[in-house]
Amino acid sequence: MIWKLAEAKNKLSEVVSLARDEGPQFVTRRDEEYVVMTKEEYLRLTGEKPTKTFVEHLLSMPKGDDLDLTRKPSYPREIEW
Repeated sequence: MIWKLAEAKNKLSEVVSLARDEGPQFVTRRDEEYVVMTKEEYLRLTGEKPTKTFVEHLLSMPKGDDLDLTRKPSYPREIEW
């Protein structure tokens, strides 16, 4: 469906519900057109992968097996009492 911006603003909840149930909704403002769609539809069209959960993000981090974590020997400085 094609909505004029003023009407879409007044019925935003309906526009979003229709985008979820029926597919993308088109909104016009002057000579420009915009599309309201679900995130899943957007990700499908752009080929982007869905955002990871926090746990998935942590598990996908580098393991650090190649890091050298040995401590260099350092001696305390001399202090005069």
